[in-house]
Amino acid sequence: MSIKAQLSALIQLAKIDGDFDGQEKLHILMVGRANGLSEAEIKEIVENPVDLPDINTMTEDEKFDYLYNIVQLMKIDSQVYLSEIKYCEELAEKLGFKKKVISALSSRIYSDPSITANVDALRKAMKRYQN
Repeated sequence: MSIKAQLSALIQLAKIDGDFDGQEKLHILMVGRANGLSEAEIKEIVENPVDLPDINTMTEDEKFDYLYNIVQLMKIDSQVYLSEIKYCEELAEKLGFKKKVISALSSRIYSDPSITANVDALRKAMKRYQN
């Protein structure tokens, strides 16, 4: 999976409400750095996002990571907009899931990245929503 594509999806969500704020930027920076990218590389992705990879080449773990990170970012600023929910649902569909997977994951993913959700339970819940 391309971390650049994953960050691009996060950046598109962060910008969707017209307020790409500090918490969202910090979360994207943390995800990028955790995956070995420099701040300069992350800024390049912010300016020139890349497309989602072919879902046929993605593993279940990669799809889970996409959805987990996108839902966490959606909630990070404690304001969830309908446009953000729709974006997440569209991304979920592109990844081969029903839209309802977003509400199922959202109820179990915390807005604070330091609070870890039960990842195994989330993976099991997500499988129920595969198309």
